[in-house]
Amino acid sequence: MTGRKAAFLDRDGVINVDHGYVVDPASLDFIEGAAAAIRRLNEAGYLVVVVTNQSGVARGYFTEADVERFHDHLRERLAAAGAHIDAIYTAPHHPDGVIAAYRGDHPDRKPRPGMVLRAFADLGIARSGSFLVGDKPSDVAAAEAAGIPGHLFAGGDLDVFMTGVLAAAAEDPASKGDR
Repeated sequence: MTGRKAAFLDRDGVINVDHGYVVDPASLDFIEGAAAAIRRLNEAGYLVVVVTNQSGVARGYFTEADVERFHDHLRERLAAAGAHIDAIYTAPHHPDGVIAAYRGDHPDRKPRPGMVLRAFADLGIARSGSFLVGDKPSDVAAAEAAGIPGHLFAGGDLDVFMTGVLAAAAEDPASKGDR
């Protein structure tokens, strides 16, 4: 049996408004249509996997525990809207980090594909039918390096955008191989 397909989503700028180093649960503002888009993915049978660079950890702005608290709050808010995230992968690294343990260009840090590749292995995800949605070219580059399509979200209603992504995926003959 082959794995399930996954929708990989960047966090800041795709799921929540990017206010710059968003880590305080009180500052969680969803992108328009984000909860509905995630619910749509859940209902369509996709694993929803967040892959997010969090260089604020390396820069000493906040800790990994702070990021986890934010993610717990994010999950709670999504659950209240009938949506869920199956897994979250973070890359707390940055080449200019002031925290030595996180200083460097780690293989998980986008545009490198490490987080996506780890999720494939950890969760038994099929490449065929999987895709990534991000708001930066580095997100799309990470998807391509991992061997899946990347879609650049330029803002607006994420649910409307996701409807188009899912329609394109349904029409792609390559995505039908692992069903």
